[in-house]
Amino acid sequence: MISRYALPFLLLTTVGCARQTFFQPDARPDASALRPGADSARVTAGRHYRRGALGRALLGRHHRPAWVRPVTLPVLDPATTIPGGLRAGKVGGGFQTISMTVVGADGRGYALRSVDKDPYRTLPKVLRHTFVLNLVRDATAAGHPYGAFVVPPLAEAAGLHHTNPRAYYVRNDETGLGPASERYRGRVVLLEEKLEGRQNIAGRLPGANELEESDNMLAERYQSPKHRIDEATFLRARLLDLWLGDWDRHEGQWTWAAYPQADGRTRWEPVPQDRDQVFFRFDDGLISWLASKAVAKFRTFGPRYQSIEGYTRNSRYIDEHVLTELDRAAYMSTARDLQRRLTDAVIEQAVRQGLPREVYAQEGPQMIAALRARRDQLPQAAADYYTLRAREVLVAGTDADERFVVERLTDSTTVVSVYEIDPPAKRADSLLYRRVFNPTDTHQVLLHGLKGDDVFELRGSVRRSPLISIYGGPDEDQVRDASRVAGLRHMTRFYDTSRNNDLEPAPELKDKTSHGVESHAFDRDGSGR
Repeated sequence: MISRYALPFLLLTTVGCARQTFFQPDARPDASALRPGADSARVTAGRHYRRGALGRALLGRHHRPAWVRPVTLPVLDPATTIPGGLRAGKVGGGFQTISMTVVGADGRGYALRSVDKDPYRTLPKVLRHTFVLNLVRDATAAGHPYGAFVVPPLAEAAGLHHTNPRAYYVRNDETGLGPASERYRGRVVLLEEKLEGRQNIAGRLPGANELEESDNMLAERYQSPKHRIDEATFLRARLLDLWLGDWDRHEGQWTWAAYPQADGRTRWEPVPQDRDQVFFRFDDGLISWLASKAVAKFRTFGPRYQSIEGYTRNSRYIDEHVLTELDRAAYMSTARDLQRRLTDAVIEQAVRQGLPREVYAQEGPQMIAALRARRDQLPQAAADYYTLRAREVLVAGTDADERFVVERLTDSTTVVSVYEIDPPAKRADSLLYRRVFNPTDTHQVLLHGLKGDDVFELRGSVRRSPLISIYGGPDEDQVRDASRVAGLRHMTRFYDTSRNNDLEPAPELKDKTSHGVESHAFDRDGSGR
């Protein structure tokens, strides 16, 4: 066993200081010139990830065989790859990948980004020239270079929106990508249609009239009750993420398609993007195993699910703000439906179609077997995911006036409903939200009124109930708590400023108002997480 004192020395002697020439100079192992007009080339995604026996034992085998395996890929020709050709657009600002937008003759955008990554700029400056940079760079091999290409048929079978990425080699003398040409030369790249911005809707998302990033979509959702999120589709997408072992699904990995409804409302449907971390394999070396214990989000894809909490840590914010209304039955029925859709034939076709022929030969059957095993366990993964999401649930209103009703009906049933109040229409309140909570699953429900003059009503007498925490928001709010939880006190708590609110004293109500406005803080876009 390696002692904790010997490990730092072993790290230093194994990986040394930051290597100045870490990356392969060209994806083609053969240094000879590529003949003019060649439409394919023999390439490797990353020969620099090759390690000897000691390196694999310490750093992990990861997906090194796929990175170093020579494969045949088409050559990117900006003039002919897409009918009508591609012209260079805006260069992206990604910290790890080389990225830019290229535009087709019809005005539609495509993302062109390197398959390999360089995390140099993600590290603090003090670490950028140490062995730590070597370790972090090497960890790129934990991601599968061709994993993203397996996903589209699986997403299609699951009934989800998806892009259709393709892999290319960029010639080492390419000039057709404008000033950015030099940055792409000699690299393996991914080209996929961009599903963001109104110009990219036509022919791709029939019926949609907008494509927005998560922060813009949530801004609309919290501003007006006329905007609703398609939670059922988002849950389906998140269960697919778990199945694929895709742990990096934060709010920046989604765009949202807006579908106008007959009643004048808008339904927002999720569009998953950036499948860089599917089939992630990390904890198969001494150092990477230790790192996986320290960083819970680095969960490995295999025949068994690892920590559901780890798989979903990066997505905590978007999960909390979108998955608010669905109950356990919805999670389980969605998992069973995915099992029916993701047949053995669908899985095999996706893996055969997505992996280069040479990579499929060395690992395709194992990937298929792992996907089948995980599919069979999907209901249990969904149950664990529900348990995690149900512990504490956010129920947010909008900037309009709303009425929140909490009914403590039985020891296992607490119903939370939210109604729209629309005085100008002089009509009855309309239901915006309803969910039944069981205190066995849910410890706390957070009610956020946001702006508007909101009303909070609680009733019912029980022995057990979730804690109800009310955040009134900056406008005038009313709280009427006629509920009782036997043997417990203050199972309702109200957070707001001391003024301009109407509270009736009640045994369960704990007045947590203060002179400050800290209770009005609400993270609408993920910037405060």
